[in-house]
Amino acid sequence: MKWIISLAVNSAALLVADWALDSVYISGFLPAIFAALVMGLVNTLIRPVLLLVTFPLTALTLGLFIFVVNAMTFALTAFLVPGFVTGTFGGAFWGAIITSAVSWMINRIIIDER
Repeated sequence: MKWIISLAVNSAALLVADWALDSVYISGFLPAIFAALVMGLVNTLIRPVLLLVTFPLTALTLGLFIFVVNAMTFALTAFLVPGFVTGTFGGAFWGAIITSAVSWMINRIIIDER
């Protein structure tokens, strides 16, 4: 049950990013759900490898390069999911930030209610 709530929250966060940014486009709620699933898989399987490979650069930038890694995983998700498009790297960058922030806020509200 918890993963269904997490999937719905992440889908809603992606739709907020679509609403807030011109360079992020999601064609509907079903592609948002599929994108949330793919994003979970990308963040589970590929993001740790990217973080390991880019560790020297991340250390050099005092952790700020993690934002670029998040944008890369966001753009990869958009590449893999039909109906989900990021037009620019800036769109992927801000889309990843908005999606993370909205997801965190909604999860925080849900956790506080329990």
